[in-house]
Amino acid sequence: MRIYLDMCCLKRPFDDQSQPRIRLETEAVLSLLAAESETVDFIRSAALRLENRQNPIILRATRVDVWLEQKPISAADPAAIRSRTGELMKCGLANFDALHVASAELSGADAFATCDDRLRKAVERCGQVRVRVLGVAELAEEVLA
Repeated sequence: MRIYLDMCCLKRPFDDQSQPRIRLETEAVLSLLAAESETVDFIRSAALRLENRQNPIILRATRVDVWLEQKPISAADPAAIRSRTGELMKCGLANFDALHVASAELSGADAFATCDDRLRKAVERCGQVRVRVLGVAELAEEVLA
């Protein structure tokens, strides 16, 4: 399974763990990352690198960058990603959300995981997204069961 973790998933382990939902999502992210193998592959994209470079918290950005650098970024066509991002923005997705979803679609992701309820609702309203968008805990339950 090819999985695209959006930036909120990659940064979830650095959030305040005192809330049960955040702890659950952190465990889901860490468990998925530990399951990377021939059957579970993560897509790394230029969109993830771009958003990570904008993180003002250097420690978080550095830790995420280490993961991003472990494998090459997706070879999806940048012009196609720009075009698809524009379509998704017209459909109601925010800038980076649209860029990540377009990157996932055009990189051949089977699933797009997020911790962002607002993004999931926007995807539902849009109805034109060509990748399954799930909460990270849902995806972990599916993949690791």
